Amino acid sequence: MDTGLLLQYLVIAAAVLISAWVVANKQFPGGMRKLRIALALRLLREGRAEWLRAIGRRIAPPGRAADAACGGCNNCDPPAAGR
Repeated sequence: MDTGLLLQYLVIAAAVLISAWVVANKQFPGGMRKLRIALALRLLREGRAEWLRAIGRRIAPPGRAADAACGGCNNCDPPAAGR
């Protein structure tokens, strides 16, 4: 296999994975949050290499603050910029 062709396949594979991640985040935000938490927990275990733990911290979703007046609707995320 030619090196140029291999590089082309790698770029296309990266673009497809990034596109799938973006679509999944928009269509299934709750499921993607659970997936990100599961991945981050595996990467943040004790004894892991520091670079793996850094990736885990980057993957982990931001925490949700529970308000005392919260009705439990799980809609604590800040509003999106385009809405």
